[in-house]
Formats: sequence, structure tokens, C-alpha cells
Amino acid sequence: MHRTMAEPDSITPNVPTDSAPRIWAVGALCLAVADVLQARFNPVAVRGEITGFSRAASGHCYFTLKDAQGQIRCAMFKRAASALAFAPRDGELVELRGRLGVYEQRGDLQLIVDSMQRAGQGAWFEQFLRLKAQLQAEGLFDAERKRPLPLMPRGIGLVTSPGAAALHDVVVALRRRVPHIPVVLVPALVQGAGAPASLCEALSKLYLLAQAGQGPEADLTKNPPIDVIMLVRGGGSMEDLWAFNDEQLARTIVQSPVPLVCGVGHETDFTIADFCADLRAPTPTAAAELVAQPREVWLGALGLLAGRLQNGVQRQLEQRAQRLDQASARLGRPSGLVAAQHQRLAQLAQRMRQAVLLKLQLLAHTQKALEADLPLKVQRSLAQRQQRLERAALRLQLLDPRLVLQRGYALLTDTEGAVVSSVRQAPPGVALRATLADGVVDVSVVQPRLL
Repeated sequence: MHRTMAEPDSITPNVPTDSAPRIWAVGALCLAVADVLQARFNPVAVRGEITGFSRAASGHCYFTLKDAQGQIRCAMFKRAASALAFAPRDGELVELRGRLGVYEQRGDLQLIVDSMQRAGQGAWFEQFLRLKAQLQAEGLFDAERKRPLPLMPRGIGLVTSPGAAALHDVVVALRRRVPHIPVVLVPALVQGAGAPASLCEALSKLYLLAQAGQGPEADLTKNPPIDVIMLVRGGGSMEDLWAFNDEQLARTIVQSPVPLVCGVGHETDFTIADFCADLRAPTPTAAAELVAQPREVWLGALGLLAGRLQNGVQRQLEQRAQRLDQASARLGRPSGLVAAQHQRLAQLAQRMRQAVLLKLQLLAHTQKALEADLPLKVQRSLAQRQQRLERAALRLQLLDPRLVLQRGYALLTDTEGAVVSSVRQAPPGVALRATLADGVVDVSVVQPRLL
């Protein structure tokens, strides 16, 4: 900071007694230079391009003003900054009015800015706007070509500098959220003249790996599959981030076979790479958080689905059990149905016997009435028919199932009531029912034998 000439005692040098140079105290020399600047230049107006602009939590603004021949540090305190009619940003060409001074703690020359106004766009910013307009007209920024990020990537590709703080931030975020997902790092320069070519080369390597891991015939034993790519770099001035405003890099980004996330700089920084990527992240850490949902979220979702599945299966089992109970109630015991059918069969057999006997009685009565008047030939014919009828009645009685069952035989059926007539229908262990003359017995086959 400067001091006025009203403080001569504080800057008076020690006067030597010989011809040697005067010896100054460092602070005193800085104050003397500040006073000279105050008297010679201030107030001063200067034009240049902003770079490294930052606003502190206190409201003070700090940046560097530069042109092709030089640069100077600038400070704009909160009171002056609050009067700004626009938001300064790197690359803008501005005109400043203020006071030159010396910041004694570092011995730096600095300009204390009292006012600032735009003086047209800076050369770099104008170049940025021209390239942005060109690529936008070609459709490289179109929303239609942007792809959604995969919900569960099998692998993540990463392009950044191995010595950058952004790499540490990304690795920490990924280890915290998805430690099970492999990450393939391809290092590249992220600043300087060779950075654009290095970034393009690194991305091209990742593209080959990503393409090799796609499709049903991909050999995943050689390399982990890559379903999303991150291009990241920490914050910096416009010069620091200028590599990400390269036209060839922009065209390389849009050729990515998988979704690509760009996390370059801080939240207020925008580059051409941001517009070309499928998704822009405000910071490298945010890029890592966007490509990887926390493992706990998926485990929670799986637990929820498992609970819903278990409840659904339980409901189905309960419904099936209820239907089985209802069917069992309607069906009853199969042995009861068999007994009912046997009872009906016995009733029908009884009715048939009664009908035959009634017919025989009628024929016998008719025969007795006609015997006196019929010739011998007719009587003989009737006798033959009587014998045939009696034999038929005897055979019919022999066919009565109960007579067969009373002789020690049994009617074998399966549990569904189907008649079992062959040992091939009764493998070992099968349950059968044997109907006897006076009831039903449930049996189980031990070892069938063929006769």
C-alpha cells in the first residue's frame, strides 16, 4: 500500500559518512517506491485483458491485467466491486481506473482498482466465441446427440493429468461411492501447448478400449468394459484451461462411443469441451458423483425389491393354499366317492335282478295258462326258451361284482379312481386303494412282480 509524503521521518534513509550507497530498510524502500508511484502516476487508467479472476468470501476481487507485453496484479475491494454493472470474467478486455501502489508484505506492484468497465472482448475470449459459434452451427452442441449416462456402468474411463489434484478428488469420490467398479486411467497433459494433442490421443486410446468391450462377443478377460468416460481438470485461469477450447479436441469428444462427462475447472468456468460432452459437471468431483451412483443406493433398492418379491411370493402361496382348501372341501375323500359309486352300482344290479325275476314270473304264468291249449311242439319250444332264460339269469348273477369281491378278490384303483389292471401301472411306492366286499383299504406297492 502507498504512503504520502507527509511521513518523511518514516522513509528517511540512513545517511552514511562516506561515498557508499545509502542503506535502506526493506519496508522503508517499499514505502518510498509507493510514494513515488503516488506522486508520478496516480490516478491511473489502464486497459488490458482479465485473467485469473477470483472473488473472495469477503467480497474483494483479485485478478491480473495483461496484454502482449506485460501484466500487473490488481485488487478491487468490496466497495468498488459492489458498484460493478457486469460480472467480470477471464478473457474480457476492460479499462480500469485506480491507484498504483506497492504491497509491502510481498513487495509486489499492484493496482488498486476504483472502477472497471468493458472495453470490448479480449483476444482469447473473441477466439473462444468464434469457435463456439462455428461448432454450434455444425451441430456439435445439439441436445439430440447427447446420451444419458448409464445407471450402472461396468467400468469407467478417466483422462486427466496423473499429478493433478483433480485426479485425487475423483479417485476419492469413486472409492467412496463405487469401490467395486474398475477405473481405467489414461494420463494426458491438461495445460500448455502440447495439451490438446495429448488429450486427443488419450481419448482415442479409451475409445478403442470402450469399443472392444461392447457387444456380446467382447472378451472382457483382457480389459474391463468401459461404459462411460470422464475428462477432468481442476480450476485455473483462462490460459490454464485453454487446451479445452481446442477445435480438434472438440471433434474428438463428439466421436466418443460411450457417454462422456466433462468436469473442467470450477462451477463458473465454461470451455468448448463442456458444450461438446454428453454432460457437463461443474467440478471434477461432481463428474465422479454423476457417473457413479453410491453402492448403498443400489443395495437399498435391491433390498426393497427383495422384500417386495418375498411378499408377492407369500401372497401367492396363501392364495394357492386357500384354493387347495376349497377344492379339497368340494372333492372330499376319493374313497367316499368310490363307495358312493359302488352303492349306486349295487342298486342298479338289484333293480336289474328284480326286473329279470318279474319277467320270468310273467312268462311262467303265461306258460301255465297256455300249456293246456298249446300243442306239444309249442310246449317244447317254451321249455327251451325257459331254460335259455334261466341260464342267462344265472350268468347275469355270476357277473355281480359283489360276488367276485366275496370270493376274496379286490378292485384296485389309484388315488384318482382309475382302475389298475397291470403291474406296469403300479411302480414301487405308489399309493393305491383296494375295494373289498365290505369296504376300502389304502395300500402301497412294495415290489410289483410280473406273472
